[in-house]
Amino acid sequence: MALRVLFLNCTPKKSPEVSNTRALCDGVAAVYEAEHGAQCEFVRVVDHDLLPGVASDMGEGDEWPTILAKVKAADILIVATPIWIGNISSVAQRVFERLEGTYSEGDPETGQYPLYNKVGAAVITGTEDGGHACAKTIQFCLCRFGCTIPPAADCYWVGPAGPGPSYIEAEGRRHLYTNRTKRTLVANTVFMAELLKRNRIATNLLEVEKKAVAESRASAEIDWRGTR
Repeated sequence: MALRVLFLNCTPKKSPEVSNTRALCDGVAAVYEAEHGAQCEFVRVVDHDLLPGVASDMGEGDEWPTILAKVKAADILIVATPIWIGNISSVAQRVFERLEGTYSEGDPETGQYPLYNKVGAAVITGTEDGGHACAKTIQFCLCRFGCTIPPAADCYWVGPAGPGPSYIEAEGRRHLYTNRTKRTLVANTVFMAELLKRNRIATNLLEVEKKAVAESRASAEIDWRGTR
């Protein structure tokens, strides 16, 4: 069965405005599809009404549950963002705030969050500093929510310092480093996704919680007795 790759494009530009971030995502998707037979899907997040909050469903008018269903169905989740003031976009930040709700959706037998056994990665474009900072933020957040992050799971293009042409106008598709990171990201995420399909993470978070509670209670009792 073909791997399912979901791109969450966190550009602040609504459709049909041209998105440089989408252009780089298209290049990544082309490698997934042509060389690995993966099925790629794109969501331009800003085209949907994501209500503020940290729950999976904020009620009437909230369109996040539809996007979350796609996240849960994917094998590989890529959060793509332009750089704004050296950081991820406000749209990407909203995505992570809403993913917070998955903490309360643990599997009844293992406690694992819905993003466990999925692979996460980052795609970034910008005309200013921040490529590494954005990649660190995206990868850390996805890891905390349960995703597995393989080596070099980020692809980015950043133009020269200061105002200037963006990815499309600057012909970023010709940039050697970006093309190298693009292909490395794809190869490593495909490897990890296929590995997780055969060998799912076995950690039982419910058992972890029980042991942590017992350890904390035992430590508190020792402290109370004044033996430390």
